[in-house]
Amino acid sequence: MPHYIMLMNLTEQGIKDIKNAPERVKEAVKYGETLGGKMLDFYMTMGEYDYVAIAEGTSDENALKFLAALGASGNVRTKTLKAFTLEEMAEIVKDLP
Repeated sequence: MPHYIMLMNLTEQGIKDIKNAPERVKEAVKYGETLGGKMLDFYMTMGEYDYVAIAEGTSDENALKFLAALGASGNVRTKTLKAFTLEEMAEIVKDLP
């Protein structure tokens, strides 16, 4: 399954309703599961990003659908990295000179 690292920042709307953020995250996780995804880790962070999440998905298309829905909620803006495991990395680079 493809892996994704999501870097998120709260919008003005999201920070105004920060007390309900844990419930919103749980709802987002449930929606992701309906698309065949799985949240592996989620963190509230200090620094450039407010949240960091690591997830598995069934396809880039479903990941994009999830991210579009998340952005449409108006509470966070995302930057997403497609990630490769060590095993996948080994396969990618094995034939390099």
